[in-house]
Amino acid sequence: MKVIFIKDMKGQGKKGQVKEVSEGYAQNFLLPRGIVRLATEGNMKTLDNQKAAEERLKQEEKAEAEVLAKKLEAEVTELKAKAGEGGRLFGAITSKQIAEALAKKGLKIDKRKIELNDPIRTLGVTQVIVKVHPEVKATLKVQVTEE
Repeated sequence: MKVIFIKDMKGQGKKGQVKEVSEGYAQNFLLPRGIVRLATEGNMKTLDNQKAAEERLKQEEKAEAEVLAKKLEAEVTELKAKAGEGGRLFGAITSKQIAEALAKKGLKIDKRKIELNDPIRTLGVTQVIVKVHPEVKATLKVQVTEE
């Protein structure tokens, strides 16, 4: 019997997958628990429509991420910090501080999306990679000036 999985089921199938299972297993276990639907023509069309809608949504998210990436690359984020001789900072600039500075400018970026291997410890301009979307990365310029 052909069924469409509505929920993930370990060892059997993932959501949206069409699979052949035994009739007794489907009738007695999968259908009563709401894990699957029968693979009728109408249900198959509904599944195709859902997949198309999800794909469109992913494309829209990626397009929005690319627009945000262009804004970030055009932006120079300025942060002030206390520094000693030779341009070394007393503290460090972290991804949290960069995210807060971007939030003040109206760009909402999660601090975990800012890829900063080590905190910034010197004055000047630093290139920081921001992972806006799984497929889109932007390079942000962070300028640290002395207070």
